[in-house]
Amino acid sequence: MTNDVVGTPDNTAVRTALWRALHTQVDEQPHVLEDVLGARLAQDDDDWRERGDMVPEASRGKRGTVVARARLTEDLVAQAVSRGVDQYVILGAGLDTYAQRHPDAGSTMTVFEIDQPETQNWKRHRLLELGYGIPDWLRLVPVDFEANDDWWERLQAAGFDTSRPAVVSWLGVTMYLTEEATSATLKRVASLPSGSSLILTFFRHLEDLLPEDVQIRRASREGNRRAGTPFISFYKPDQITELARQAGFTGSEYVSAADLADRYFAGRTDGLRPYSGEEVLISTV
Repeated sequence: MTNDVVGTPDNTAVRTALWRALHTQVDEQPHVLEDVLGARLAQDDDDWRERGDMVPEASRGKRGTVVARARLTEDLVAQAVSRGVDQYVILGAGLDTYAQRHPDAGSTMTVFEIDQPETQNWKRHRLLELGYGIPDWLRLVPVDFEANDDWWERLQAAGFDTSRPAVVSWLGVTMYLTEEATSATLKRVASLPSGSSLILTFFRHLEDLLPEDVQIRRASREGNRRAGTPFISFYKPDQITELARQAGFTGSEYVSAADLADRYFAGRTDGLRPYSGEEVLISTV
């Protein structure tokens, strides 16, 4: 790696990208999501398979969740595009590779990726280094959340049109935020025109998890605590749905881990399934 890179990618972003790639390497076909590019963005070689969090058996539940939520999001985006929605916002984009895996997307939409400056700088460099480039329809929007940067203003400055509908994805973030911060973001997105939608994930309380998933949560909770990014918010489905209603969304669909398993993992014999600690809400304006 050259020395002119500013910052490093977020640890969670790297781990998520590597789990997506691990899915294609160790899980049986059909794959829920085909994504190996994130691993190329994050690493120069295949040494990542030696990481402790990449042990196939131990990471199975979280890996299942990561690929399921990404697949559900991309299915939602495809449906929105078929209705004429032409803006896709990825809040907390990390090393998301939707734009690179769908190089023709620019003919129908503009993609806005929002994340911390360090991760964005890393990604920009690696996309150029790997020859993917950054087309005009892909807008990398660095936002310093820790300095209370206003992501809504930054998004509009990057060309986002608040008078037109959009799909907004917000995966793997709400567990790190206070309920007040989550509500503020919900209200921003709910202010978009009719036809807009938001897909987010949220953490269930420990007592709501399946018994076999409790240890997964405890281990990840301790790891995140040591990393300085503790989990602070947990919700029941009716609680997160009510937050969305109060924010101004007209409808919400709760998608449980069991729903995801039925939708994308039916008939599998390798035991892969989403773990019960993280689930999905899709809200519409």
